[in-house]
Amino acid sequence: MPHADTLFRLLSKIDVGQIEHAHIDLVERLIRKKKFANYRINNCYPIAIDGTQKVGGATLWSESLQEKRLSGSDQDAPEHARYQYHVYVLEANLCFHNGMVIPLMSEFLDYQHGDTEQNKQDCELRAFHRLAERIKKAFPRLAVMLLLDGLYPNGPVLERCRDYHWQFMIVLKDDSLPTVWTEYGALLKFKPDNEHRQSWGERAQHFRWVNDIRYEYGPNHRHHRDVHVVLCRENWQALDEDGEIVTKTAKHAWISSQKLRRENVHQRCNLAARHRWGIESCNLVEKHHGYRYEHLFAKNWNAMRGYHYLMRLAHLLNTLARFSSALVAQHLAIGVRAFIHSCAAPIAAHGSIRQRSNSAWNVRSSFASPDRPANRAVPSLHSPRGAPLLPERHRAVESDRASAQAHSQKRLLGHLFDPNPPESSE
Repeated sequence: MPHADTLFRLLSKIDVGQIEHAHIDLVERLIRKKKFANYRINNCYPIAIDGTQKVGGATLWSESLQEKRLSGSDQDAPEHARYQYHVYVLEANLCFHNGMVIPLMSEFLDYQHGDTEQNKQDCELRAFHRLAERIKKAFPRLAVMLLLDGLYPNGPVLERCRDYHWQFMIVLKDDSLPTVWTEYGALLKFKPDNEHRQSWGERAQHFRWVNDIRYEYGPNHRHHRDVHVVLCRENWQALDEDGEIVTKTAKHAWISSQKLRRENVHQRCNLAARHRWGIESCNLVEKHHGYRYEHLFAKNWNAMRGYHYLMRLAHLLNTLARFSSALVAQHLAIGVRAFIHSCAAPIAAHGSIRQRSNSAWNVRSSFASPDRPANRAVPSLHSPRGAPLLPERHRAVESDRASAQAHSQKRLLGHLFDPNPPESSE
């Protein structure tokens, strides 16, 4: 492992964006191999986007930092005002309904990307459009369903999703899009069949929806988009502080890019939109469970981003290991942190590395390659290094044995990155 100073000097000078590119390439490879195909919603990959503050302080160590006035007013002299400078990041994660959350991309808010003429700094909505462009560029043909919170139901976001042919489920707050809420209330009484009741776990749910509500936006309402609104009311029983059984209620509302029906309302609302909490849980894990999300490893903008990308890559690898069918039993038995240490220890051990390097060559080293002709004398699993190939009458037997071992290794690697662990026998 390099010294911390060595790593800092390296991250300060290199293009740290290449670290995230390696991260994205790994996710793209897993998607291409259909490792997550069973968890798609309406044949789309659910991507949740959410912003969070990384670090904050009273020192302006980079011109890219966001700022927040803590005291004083615009008329006060600068020396009398007190500011906090912070790093704010917009994260994008794949959030599947089995609980698996895959870190995908990070977009840093940069003060210099704001509107300098009007003295406005960068904001989450501006960063969203930059992040959306990057996601589209990295996955141009991927079917995407965006899961967004109550900040995003607005015309430019809906237009961006339409241009990219992305589906979406966006939280609709009570004070958002008042014209849409008015239309929903007026049309609901004419749609008595647009309802669905069901029990989901311990909750009794009642869905009501209205499709094809015209939403107008832009100067003089020149632009419009048809949206579909669904409201879910649910109740369940729980114990209060006195140990008494009480009935609790909740209300959730979303706007959908696709029309709601009885056949898809559960899938789009419960399995997609409500699992947006996965990205919030992921942020909390990275902040409070050992990833040190909020720690300022370097007061250098480029190096700080590099540490962040390495942290997200580590979280991705740990998540894949947790949900792999070959390792899920060990993870459940000893816990997350002990599992990570148990995986890292044998790899980092010097004796283990030496033992692996002195072991017999892998069977694939006997296959033909551009720099190794098929008829070249290469070591086999059962002959000393440098010995000639087996006689002609034994080659067929050795080939069958090598093919069987190669097939076993391929199956093992396939199970190792299988995110669908086998069900328990109990």
